[in-house]
Amino acid sequence: MAPTLTKVVYQPDSRESTAFHVIVNSAEYARWKGGETSIPLVEVVDSFQVFSTQQGAQGLLGKASKQELENAFGTSRDDDVVKIILEKGKSETTDAIRSSDWGTKNAGKGSFIDNRGTGRGTTGV
Repeated sequence: MAPTLTKVVYQPDSRESTAFHVIVNSAEYARWKGGETSIPLVEVVDSFQVFSTQQGAQGLLGKASKQELENAFGTSRDDDVVKIILEKGKSETTDAIRSSDWGTKNAGKGSFIDNRGTGRGTTGV
């Protein structure tokens, strides 16, 4: 059986589809959320990396840009943003994150286009 993964998802504006995700240690997060705020955040979160998706709690995850964090939280400081997400977000447990959940910013900009073709039509003749 694969280990479970707990993420905290926060959607700052319910009218928009952008959601922010932080991966957490489920046991430590439960204690922290239960009032034991003396637990250092470094023990609560898996990392201080914040992920975002444009499709709510579902969809492709990508690392949130500093601009996205500034727009949503008024700061791009990882520790401040993570604390807000932990305080206001909702935890979700899943079996794992599939590799297909990780997006790339360049997928629509040609990085996956097969341009090896036969060469026909490229000379204008």
